[in-house]
Amino acid sequence: MVFRYLTVILLMPSILLASQDSLNVKKKDSKSAFAFSLIPGMGQAYNGKWIKSALVIGLEVTSFVSWQENLKKHRDYDKHDYPLKRHRYLEKRNKYAWWMGIIYVYAMIDAMVDAHLHSFDHLMDSPLRQENKKEKEYAE
Repeated sequence: MVFRYLTVILLMPSILLASQDSLNVKKKDSKSAFAFSLIPGMGQAYNGKWIKSALVIGLEVTSFVSWQENLKKHRDYDKHDYPLKRHRYLEKRNKYAWWMGIIYVYAMIDAMVDAHLHSFDHLMDSPLRQENKKEKEYAE
């Protein structure tokens, strides 16, 4: 039940972003990418990187589910016959908690860098003479 609400909450901003015409957006803003990236995967969706967005959401959900499973096994260890020792489930729970944090921070940094470098391909495709002319106009 919790996973249904979590999925709806995570996918709602991506649906709103998908309705936005990406051709009209010429420059991506790093600050906006940061704001969107506070929800895992939405910073990548803001940048139009849909596969990365799905990957980040999938990794976060997988880590969260694994964290919950190991927490439950650690709590209910005396009631069931589990193959590992009790402290191993605590270690595994902590490992998945770390992975959730690492993936979250990585996704935030990735979204800001992608937004910052959004116009890089266009800049590199433009003729060098046009860029030099623009620099001279700005210098004068």
